[in-house]
Amino acid sequence: MRIALSQITTGPDPEQNLALLREQAHRAADGEARVAVFPEAAMACFGTPLARLAEPLDGPWATAVRRIAEETGLVVVAGMFTPAPDGKVANTLLATGPGVEAAYDKIHLYDAFGYAESDTVAPGSQVVTIDVDGTRIGLATCYDVRFPELFRAHADAGALLSLLPASWGAGPGKREQWELLIRARALDATLWLAAVDQADPAASGTPTASNAPTGIGHSAVVGPDGTVRQRLEAGPGMLLADLDFAEVAAVRRAVPVLANRRIQTASGKAGVRGAVA
Repeated sequence: MRIALSQITTGPDPEQNLALLREQAHRAADGEARVAVFPEAAMACFGTPLARLAEPLDGPWATAVRRIAEETGLVVVAGMFTPAPDGKVANTLLATGPGVEAAYDKIHLYDAFGYAESDTVAPGSQVVTIDVDGTRIGLATCYDVRFPELFRAHADAGALLSLLPASWGAGPGKREQWELLIRARALDATLWLAAVDQADPAASGTPTASNAPTGIGHSAVVGPDGTVRQRLEAGPGMLLADLDFAEVAAVRRAVPVLANRRIQTASGKAGVRGAVA
């Protein structure tokens, strides 16, 4: 399967961001991709008042993304914000295209490094996978990468690939953590991991004074053995990657960490988790 990771910098205007998604999706289709993945907050960047921009999954913004998927024949995965109770929003990944219609609400909220995503965002609770051409794909978002159990849940559900749109917060050591974590999660679950971050706004020519997480770039595709196969730098770009899913079975035979798991219980006793094909 060929996938496209579109590393872009989005701004506060959903309509302008939609035009960027359309241009990038057509570029991915011209590159013969099957799936085009856009970052978290593709609808509107963090630092924007999200509650007044949030729309339901049948609203105009999501409908326009569906139209882009229809125009290009792609499965499109893009970050948006949907209404949630108590005036908050859900940080939602929309996955849409031929034979695919799903949404994942970010489970683990970025309450770290002095930022409190939970002030405005309500957490999701459901693990979500999609099927594209008979291949199961797990969905995760940004801060989720710090929680290996989610990616193992993707594998337990039969996923051979996890998609990780992000708007990674900048700061000392954050690039190193990003690169370490995406490799670790691929190894934890022995699957392909495609991580697409917002481009660094400074590298895009749109620096921001906000302390909101607005991306550092360095999107990458990581193999099931934890090796980085392709990567981008800080600025805007598109990565086209061909994934051989037979590698997943080969790595799982060589390093059967999923089959060998022993789950620790509160009593201190260990149980064996069943093998994953």
